[in-house]
Amino acid sequence: MDYTPLRMDASQPPLRVNLYSDTQTRPTPAMKAAMLAAEVGDEQFGWDPTTNLLQERMAALMGKEAALFLPSGTMCNQIAIATHCRPGDEILAHETAHILTSEGGAVGAITGAQITGLRGARGQFDADTLRAAIRPKSRYAPPQTLLEIEQTANSGGGAVWKVETINQLCAIAHENGMSTHMDGARLMNACVAAGVAPKDMVAGMDSLWLDFTKGLGTGVGAVLVGSHEFIGAAWRWKQRLGGSMRQSGMLAAGCIHALDHHIDRLADDHANAKRLARGLAQVPGIIPEEPETNLVFFNTEGTGMTAAQLSDRARAQGVAVSTNGRYRVRACTHLDITSAMIDDAVQAIGAVVNAT
Repeated sequence: MDYTPLRMDASQPPLRVNLYSDTQTRPTPAMKAAMLAAEVGDEQFGWDPTTNLLQERMAALMGKEAALFLPSGTMCNQIAIATHCRPGDEILAHETAHILTSEGGAVGAITGAQITGLRGARGQFDADTLRAAIRPKSRYAPPQTLLEIEQTANSGGGAVWKVETINQLCAIAHENGMSTHMDGARLMNACVAAGVAPKDMVAGMDSLWLDFTKGLGTGVGAVLVGSHEFIGAAWRWKQRLGGSMRQSGMLAAGCIHALDHHIDRLADDHANAKRLARGLAQVPGIIPEEPETNLVFFNTEGTGMTAAQLSDRARAQGVAVSTNGRYRVRACTHLDITSAMIDDAVQAIGAVVNAT
């Protein structure tokens, strides 16, 4: 996905507006207080009551049987894939999916599986595309084991998969003996934007996970969800990839606080994204894509600058964004961004463009 790293050094002005990613959010004072007050124990033995509560709540929220607390979404993806697949298996996912472009080749390195990328607009594919990718079973072809969907579709502009499409794709996968997995990095953004309950959004998924370190604003944590059997097998992969987090309740408490206080407010991030897109549309040479959630992608070619050049010059003005190709920039609204900051960012980017 070609995101430029966000570097901080003494030669740069302090950041006024950090639109680099929603991973830049910091725990609120109330979240920190909840973390400090958490009751803890050794999660390896099921003795951490706060971690247990988070897992129980997540399973219920998603309408599944069990859940597993993990440090990151990438680890959730890799543990899920390793649980579903065997070496040589094939995974069907969009060609821009995070598991294909942004996880360091972990699918091949850890599981020994391969990913076939499917095409489609805005990071999504349709039923016909999926059917065309499914081959007759043969000793000559890799077993097609898993269908993967990323909600929201990051490189698709934060686009929301419709629940009807998800259900259709899951039905096709199940009819052909495949399991289904959702990368839920911004799942709650999708649910809030679409007005769909999480359990309805993921009803067709055999496994899924929710990231708490993006719009939900925690520092660490994601939760993998599925059946009792699946989570039991996933625990072995957690052990292989690092083991338990021991007194993880301090981290789990931040996630519980986010479930209680940070879901509905995701709508504010979506409103700020639209505000940003409207403002950028007034800057000569910039063409923003219409945001569906909290990601705003825009094209810089008409300014005479590459995405990297605009990003560097905006950073010199105290505004951080990331790049997603030669002329494509990504800006991400989140918990720490106000509407006043959006206006500040538009003004700064406008000044950068007008100075060229």
